This record gives sequence, C-alpha cells and structure tokens, in this order.
Amino acid sequence: MTEQKLNKSNIRLKELREEKNMTRQTLADELHISVRLVGYWENGQRECSLDMLIKLAKLLDTDVNYLIGYSD
Repeated sequence: MTEQKLNKSNIRLKELREEKNMTRQTLADELHISVRLVGYWENGQRECSLDMLIKLAKLLDTDVNYLIGYSD
C-alpha cells in the first residue's frame, strides 16, 4: 500500500467511525482488539490485515475499496 493510500485509509477509518458515533474503544470492543491498535491504524503507525479490513468494512457499513482509498 502506498503512503498516499495509507494516509487516505487512516482518514477514512476515523471519519467512518465518527459518522457511526463510535469511539475507538467501541470499535476495538466490536473487533476484539485493543483500543491502542485502533489508534495506530488511525494515526498511520500500523496497517491492518486484509481480514481486519473486511471486518472493518462490514462493521462500518462500507466497501473495503472505499475504506482504503481506492474508490470514492
């Protein structure tokens, strides 16, 4: 994933989470992960696995391609 795409996915993850009125903690609880990991994703410090991207897309009611910045 390129730097530009990674940055866009971080922005979209945070925006989509906030649109759903979810806190980082709520998202972490739904995915059975740490809140710290959600923060790493949103800040661009870590990338998520394909499996986790699919789970995020379903939970946030979006498409993986939109989430990672490949579509608008």
